[in-house]
Amino acid sequence: MTRAYKRGLNAEQRKAFRAQMWEFRRRPADLDDKQRAALEELFVRLPSLRRVHELRWQLTHIFDTAPDRETAAKAIDAWRADVAASGLDWGAFVGMYERHRDGILAYFEERQTSGPVEGLNNKARVILKRTYGLKSTDSLWTRLILEVNRAGEKISRTVEEMHRLANRIWNAFCCSYT
Repeated sequence: MTRAYKRGLNAEQRKAFRAQMWEFRRRPADLDDKQRAALEELFVRLPSLRRVHELRWQLTHIFDTAPDRETAAKAIDAWRADVAASGLDWGAFVGMYERHRDGILAYFEERQTSGPVEGLNNKARVILKRTYGLKSTDSLWTRLILEVNRAGEKISRTVEEMHRLANRIWNAFCCSYT
């Protein structure tokens, strides 16, 4: 929807459009009057984006407020009915939800995400790209520990805490690698 719209814009208009999309991504409660006006302007130009925005924040509200797995499942099913009635193409997202339903609903049991693990995976990928591919898992592990220790300086964890974290991760995953 936005790609097709952007194709009809010149470079300066595309830049202004990208700037307005930041308001689209922010929580409605966090917008000031100027940002709300910019968002309204965006909705005037692309009316279907208003419904996308509403549906997106409805789903976010479910994740923020659902007390348990069953309540969340019912609320998400109702949300999916709204999505189907909207006529918008949410097929890729709904398909992903159906494929990973159990894992997504597991969030509501402990309210924990895989964010820290994904962050470490991303760091490992960056290290591999930066070093043009390491041949040794020991070298990769050493570089990863060094990166995590550098992150420790930024997030004010002690080196000892980061070492304990790295060792716990190593112990959890050391048997998984061949």
